[in-house]
Amino acid sequence: MKFKHIFYIIAPKIRNEKMRNFIFLALFLNAVIFFLPRSAQAESFITDEEYGAMLYKNPRGIGCDKCHGEKGEGSLIATYKEFNRTAGAYYERALNAPPINALSLQELADGISSSRDVMPSYFLTQNEIIIIYKYIKSINQPKKKEKK
Repeated sequence: MKFKHIFYIIAPKIRNEKMRNFIFLALFLNAVIFFLPRSAQAESFITDEEYGAMLYKNPRGIGCDKCHGEKGEGSLIATYKEFNRTAGAYYERALNAPPINALSLQELADGISSSRDVMPSYFLTQNEIIIIYKYIKSINQPKKKEKK
């Protein structure tokens, strides 16, 4: 009997008992999922390193590795000829992607979110930027030698 009174306090205008039960069950399940420990929620998902690799290789259609290299070391994107009017001649020019493996988290975040020069803005979340940063740092760590 007390249970029904609690329900009328939570949802007084919902008189249909099946609808009240459904809403109560939905709220209860939502609360259970919300209060699960992080490790229990994350067991079935990919690790941050796997997610970082996925984001680095293809965040929104084209990956960071296409311009910045496999490990963020920077690379040549294209060469082109530019006409200099003063000299009346063409000059060979190069478009290079800068290395990103030595940047701080703030520098990386600023570079990703600013839409200057050639690099597009990928509209990554702050969490995705942090995961990419950690991934770049992890792939540039020297490998530990195993003891024999």
